[in-house]
Amino acid sequence: MIREDVVHLLLENVARAAAEPVRAAGDDALREVLKGIFAEADSIFCPAVTEREKTIQFPPEKRAESYVTASVCVEEVFGAIAETGSLICSSKRGKPVQAGLLAGHHVAIVTADNIYEKLDDFFEAVGDSPPTNITLETGPSRTADIELTLTIGVHGPGRVTVIVFLPQGS
Repeated sequence: MIREDVVHLLLENVARAAAEPVRAAGDDALREVLKGIFAEADSIFCPAVTEREKTIQFPPEKRAESYVTASVCVEEVFGAIAETGSLICSSKRGKPVQAGLLAGHHVAIVTADNIYEKLDDFFEAVGDSPPTNITLETGPSRTADIELTLTIGVHGPGRVTVIVFLPQGS
C-alpha cells in the first residue's frame, strides 16, 4: 500500500472509532488546527519531550503543570495503526503514557511516516527493540454497564483528535 493510501485508511478508521481525524500539511497548518483546539480548552498539558512537542505554543495562562489537572493533553504519539485507527502511545524517552489517557480531550499528533498499515507491520519495524511500555488507544473511552448503557469518557478521554502531520514537501 502506498503512503497516501495508508494515511487515508487511518483517517477513515479514526472517524469510524468516533475520534476526530485531521490532516495538517506542514507546520502552519498544524498551528492553525491547534489554535482552534486551544481556544476551547480550559487547561493544556504537553509533555514537551519530542522536538515537535517543544515547538507547540499555547496560551501560558492555560498551561497545566501536570497531566493530572489538564482538560486537554496534546502530544506527538509514537505511531498509529491504519487498519484499526489506533494510536501507539509509548513511554520512550520518559514520556508519561497516561497523560493522553487522563485528560478529557487527547490531541494526538502522528507523523505520516509513523503510520503502519497493520499491527504486525509495527512490530516488524521495531524488531527486537520495541518500547518497554506501549498503549494502543482507539477512539474515545467507552464503557457499558450490565444493562448495556454506553458511557463515553469514564476510563479515558471522552474526546480524541488525531492529527496526521504531513511534513511540507511530502
